[in-house]
Amino acid sequence: MNVKSIIAFLMAGTVFFLGVFTSTKNPMAFIDYHAALIVFGGTVAVAAISFQVDRILLMIKVFYIRVVKGGKINYVGIIGDLMAISEAYRTNDPQLKSIIEKSNDYFIREGMEILLDDFLEPDELQHILRLRAQTMAYRYREDAKKFKALGKFPPAMGLMGAVLGMIALLQTLGQPGAEENIGPAMAVALVATLYGIAFANLVVIPIAENLMDGASEVMAKNNMIVEGIMLISQKKNKILVAEELNSYLLPNERLNWKDIEGART
Repeated sequence: MNVKSIIAFLMAGTVFFLGVFTSTKNPMAFIDYHAALIVFGGTVAVAAISFQVDRILLMIKVFYIRVVKGGKINYVGIIGDLMAISEAYRTNDPQLKSIIEKSNDYFIREGMEILLDDFLEPDELQHILRLRAQTMAYRYREDAKKFKALGKFPPAMGLMGAVLGMIALLQTLGQPGAEENIGPAMAVALVATLYGIAFANLVVIPIAENLMDGASEVMAKNNMIVEGIMLISQKKNKILVAEELNSYLLPNERLNWKDIEGART
């Protein structure tokens, strides 16, 4: 469970609700079912028309894994797996395939499967792995951009709700007692705009930014794995593999291969 991310979401919600409850003596004025239907229902409908719903749901699942469950990339585990695979490959360990299968990273398993098929030259192997890493990152990034594009729909739906409310208000002008309803009616009309702005900026856009960051992390992780597999194909020592892969990490993230070895023993 990613406690920090959950706290951040609670903070965003707290700011919104404090703003609601401290700005008026009647917080119920901010509740309007027609506005909610137009904003949330309209956003879902437009999203279904614009994009593939299954891709949007997949992005929400990815966000849930990253933020709520704390599913961050485990660089320690990746380097440890590649060190173990390197040693097994270099020494022709009969347990090599089982060691590969134990890795939790799909890209490691796929890359090693191509290497073990032994039908590609080193430069061809590197080209294919780089291409697959780029393709994966591109698809993730494009899906994240689509999710970010959803951020423009809620405010538009909110504006539509406000316009509809204003039309209904103007239709009552000229009737007896209409002047007393102008203020409350305008407030109800603007509730839809508030819903749209809040939903876009507190939910949709932050999720999209998180997904964009995740796509960049996936690209960096896969590039590191490609480098590791190429070193494995050359039967390099596992210590050299660890030190090479450390170069993909920031100074405060770099790992001591002795610590990794100690954790595996």
